[in-house]
Amino acid sequence: MTAMTSTQTPPAASLHTPVIGWFEQHARDLPWRRPEAGAWGVMVSEFMLQQTPVSRVLPVYEQWLARWPRPADLAAEAPGEAVRAWGRLGYPRRALRLHGAAQAITERHGGDVPSEHAQLLALPGIGEYTAAAVASFAYGQRHAVLDTNVRRVFARAASGVQYPPNATTAAERKLARALLPEEDERAARWAAATMELGALVCTARNEDCDRCPIASRCAWRLAGKPAHQGPPRKGQTYAGTDRQVRGRLLAVLRDSVSPVAQATLDAVWEEPVQRARALDGLVADGLVEPLADGRYRLPLT
Repeated sequence: MTAMTSTQTPPAASLHTPVIGWFEQHARDLPWRRPEAGAWGVMVSEFMLQQTPVSRVLPVYEQWLARWPRPADLAAEAPGEAVRAWGRLGYPRRALRLHGAAQAITERHGGDVPSEHAQLLALPGIGEYTAAAVASFAYGQRHAVLDTNVRRVFARAASGVQYPPNATTAAERKLARALLPEEDERAARWAAATMELGALVCTARNEDCDRCPIASRCAWRLAGKPAHQGPPRKGQTYAGTDRQVRGRLLAVLRDSVSPVAQATLDAVWEEPVQRARALDGLVADGLVEPLADGRYRLPLT
């Protein structure tokens, strides 16, 4: 192979075989990757894995699929039950969105997760990433699947920078399409492989280049790993935030089979203004229903 300067992007074909080969040997055995998971299992996993590590998702995923093995099973229950079963995964609006998607799948598609990308994208709560991921991982189609891990791999290997932009850009989408293998099955494998590479090897911090199958072709490594030059990357905080208060309020509501009195929720957090703001936000997001008698419950409709 001809030597590559630090400003060159490695040819797409030179990346496919080593990355997919690495994936065949090192991919984690995750339940949503097994054939029996089906498209619904893939969709559930994609909702749960957004901003949440695999270790936290696994037990909730298993319980969810045991209780609701098909979209129609979830659609038949109140949305509040989805919020309750979501537990402490965080960002509980995802539970409501998944419930809404299950209802639409049941009503529009006879209870089967659609295979067409446009139909997936038309479901409530489904964005470009999730539609592409389900079409690719469940149905073996050729789509650019750009999550945080994939974007980081492409930023380093192809663009020569340490981190991708904070929000996905048109240039990233164009690059991702350019890097896709032509064959559907191989493109779907590439999507899964690059995601796994970013999760296990090309991590945000302490990347393990010695284990990387494309280290010799990585534009960022060949350039001497230049430091990030973009906007500062802000770490997520949790303690003391409205998110923490919302989580505590929801925990009380999840643990109760009957509506909860205001006084019980007041005991969750000392600061009254922040507590009220967090509760109002939960109501506005449809995660909590206020009752006429001043009590609160998870949503029934």
